[in-house]
Amino acid sequence: MTGAMRLRAVDAADLRVVSALLQDAIIPIADMAYLPDEQQFVFLASRFQWEGNLPDGGPTPDEGGEGQARIQCAVHFSGVEAVRRRGVDLCRRGAFLSLLALEPVEGALLLRLSGGADIRLEGRAIECRLSDQGEAWPAQSRPQHRLG
Repeated sequence: MTGAMRLRAVDAADLRVVSALLQDAIIPIADMAYLPDEQQFVFLASRFQWEGNLPDGGPTPDEGGEGQARIQCAVHFSGVEAVRRRGVDLCRRGAFLSLLALEPVEGALLLRLSGGADIRLEGRAIECRLSDQGEAWPAQSRPQHRLG
């Protein structure tokens, strides 16, 4: 398995890297929080380790690379002035969200979720920090996406 990931993203280029690393992360609703007084939005996710060792000749670890794995990952956004959500019921504390991508837009950062839901973090200068926590464990399956 690979080492722990620790990143800081301050611009759109950085966020593209963080978005790729967080693709298919599973977020328990109970492990999300908005702290308005501190202008922070945080969550703990089970992140698929897309950056694992890859076989020669291809960008997928189907053959020859290390096994697929997940790791707990703390994600912290600072500079968040407001949070809006669409299609996310915060009362369902036992439910899970699947993160598809982070998308910077004018004055905000969208967390695109499966099922057409999203969380909009509003702020002029949002900074993101990602930090893996603990040891990775074998993933039961590799996330699959339909092309086109």
